[in-house]
Amino acid sequence: MPNSAKSFFTQQQQDDIKQAILDAELDTSGEIRVHIQKKCAGDILDCAAEMFKNLGMEKTIARNGVLIYLAVENHSFAIIGDSGINAVVPVDFWESTKKLMINHFREGRFSEGLVAGIVKAGEQLKKHFPYHKDDVNELSDEISFDGN
Repeated sequence: MPNSAKSFFTQQQQDDIKQAILDAELDTSGEIRVHIQKKCAGDILDCAAEMFKNLGMEKTIARNGVLIYLAVENHSFAIIGDSGINAVVPVDFWESTKKLMINHFREGRFSEGLVAGIVKAGEQLKKHFPYHKDDVNELSDEISFDGN
């Protein structure tokens, strides 16, 4: 088990995840964040929802933020979409995205699983929230980490 959430991924893997976020956000006004936590004390969805709020993700103009939250020691993760994106994606979209990611995670390919989830979320964001010339990047593209 890593000493911290940040040490779970190599620098190259972190760079790959960040690049996937940049690529996914290229043609959309949507925002994707990835948060890696060593341990979630409680329900994974509650932890993810709290982090969604802590990262200010509900403050996007179109309410089209997506958080992928991974709790390393819990072997658990959640995807939280804001109200704007949730209103337009298929009902089973987040569950199918999680299944895609789980297939990678089961084989120990965690960065690849995150990238696959980011790409899939980005496709929906591009479809429903296309980029306009006056769009600004409302949230950081950096991976956030918490060491607790």
